[in-house]
Amino acid sequence: MAKLAFLGLGVMGYPMAAHLHGAGHSVTVYNRTTEKAEAWASEIEDTFATTPREAAEGAEFVMACVGNDDDLRSVVLGDDGAFAGMNEGAIFVDHTTVSAIVTRELAATGAERGIGWVDAPVSGGQAGAENGQLAIMCGGDEAHFEAAKPIIAAYSKASVHFGDVGAGQLVKMVNQVCIAGAIQSISEGLYMAMKAGLDAKKVADLVSQGAGGSWQLANRAGTMVDNEFNHGFAVDWMRKDLGIALGQGKEMGLSMPVTAMVDQFYAEVQQMGGGRWDTSSLIQRFRKMNDDGF
Repeated sequence: MAKLAFLGLGVMGYPMAAHLHGAGHSVTVYNRTTEKAEAWASEIEDTFATTPREAAEGAEFVMACVGNDDDLRSVVLGDDGAFAGMNEGAIFVDHTTVSAIVTRELAATGAERGIGWVDAPVSGGQAGAENGQLAIMCGGDEAHFEAAKPIIAAYSKASVHFGDVGAGQLVKMVNQVCIAGAIQSISEGLYMAMKAGLDAKKVADLVSQGAGGSWQLANRAGTMVDNEFNHGFAVDWMRKDLGIALGQGKEMGLSMPVTAMVDQFYAEVQQMGGGRWDTSSLIQRFRKMNDDGF
């Protein structure tokens, strides 16, 4: 079994780190709020550290799942950053959704120290993390990916290598673009069903079994109809991710009108006070637009 560190104990990182412990690994965790790291260590019966450097010392693999580009830099770089504690030959596995730019920047810095890097953003949400059923899209040196794959298997149902450093982040952008468009169309379809006097949940159940089916429809239609948005991935984080995707698209000279439109719709949900609502809350904007007007 391996000696590991896990940086970031949010709704995703907390159960992911627990799965690593459950697989028999020795895990030291770090969280910006030390009390949360202490609570994890007490519950799971493993160890915590007060700095990323301390957590990473002697670790064969260091995993991170933090908020954004700046958060990632803060736990990796500097005198108290993870790189300062990692040995040559260790591998950093980043599960944060960040830009390909910061991923390549940090991977290059790590390479100068003999540290490997795998960018490994995840899909599956909080439920996927808790159930150990995440889908993980990876970039980096293939040998580093193959070394990390048995470790991240503790919380994944699938992990696939797509190419050099940054490739995993690019795939995650594609994932988020697809989700955003799907949720908007589901919002429109469900609301249409309700306005037509149909049983929207029954409609969703049938459509899910045909060509219109999707994970979002199968897993979120019922709660969308019931106005329940206290689960899953928050609007604030989706806007961060769509901003990364739109920035990448602009750099590539792409026109992404649907993504840009849905991003603005999510901005309206934030203005409604729904920044912490699940992303399926797009239907609330649609309700307001059709029932009350903007």
